[in-house]
Amino acid sequence: MPTTAPTAPALADVTSSDSSLRRFLYGLPGVDAVGLEARAAALGTRSIKTTAKAYAIDLAISMVDLTTLEGADTPGKVRALGAKAVHPDPTDRTTPTTAAVCVYPDMVAAAKEAVAGSGVKVASVATAFPAGRAAPAVKLADVRDAVAAGADEIDMVIDRGAFLAGKYLKVYDEIVAVKEACGADARLKVIFETGELSTYDNIRRASWLGMLAGADFIKTSTGKVAVNATPANTLLMLEAVRDFRAQTGVQVGVKPAGGIRTSKDAIKFLVLVNETAGEDWLDNHWFRFGASSLLNDLLMQRQKLATGRYSGPDYVTVD
Repeated sequence: MPTTAPTAPALADVTSSDSSLRRFLYGLPGVDAVGLEARAAALGTRSIKTTAKAYAIDLAISMVDLTTLEGADTPGKVRALGAKAVHPDPTDRTTPTTAAVCVYPDMVAAAKEAVAGSGVKVASVATAFPAGRAAPAVKLADVRDAVAAGADEIDMVIDRGAFLAGKYLKVYDEIVAVKEACGADARLKVIFETGELSTYDNIRRASWLGMLAGADFIKTSTGKVAVNATPANTLLMLEAVRDFRAQTGVQVGVKPAGGIRTSKDAIKFLVLVNETAGEDWLDNHWFRFGASSLLNDLLMQRQKLATGRYSGPDYVTVD
């Protein structure tokens, strides 16, 4: 299985200066918006039959980063979320665990305790999430605190203001610094906040910029703005990781986040993964859903397939 690396040697010269990085990013092929959206819509119409649907639901459950990112989060709420990540359906222990729980840095220790021994990872948003409006030293301290508390994964936000102002090397350098602060063991997810990048061309540039800087995952959104993950922007990012691996041999994961609430939505995204990046990405090491409410619908659909009856939301725990 391909592994990630701090940078891709084949493209090392691209990041040697601001001008060379700009030249590379603006040399990427322009995005045909109509074609991109049409392909995403067409793939979303694929029919999934019962056996494949059961497999897809279990796969989707195993890919969920079960998330709580609220100002009212408490250690008790985080422990309950961790328990749900480990046993999503307490009545059926064949249900897969989720991939991770995702919390603020000050809640990492509580989450780590809740999932201990289960294999469920603890992800922490850092770098002054969700706006990223803080000094670099503050952002790095945020990351180091989360890692010291036991975070297995860091979800950072890029400086969208710097990106939109064309300060690409500044964004690159910040991602590199955060990757270094993650240490040897914590994986880094780089959040673009695609809803604020305005154009598909910008999303493609951000994808390559993040991968060049050493991202282990590229992630659509914080879930805190009006436009989050969509089939089209996720398709575009899947094309980017596919092409990046073809050019460098380095595999990078993708995480759509925000607005994915139903099993039907999740399965559409899995079809996008299979048809665009391929089977190598159909694993929670390389693909995740950032979600809070999605898991409940996946559990209800799983129960319906097993029993023939739709149990309804009263039969799953409330997050």
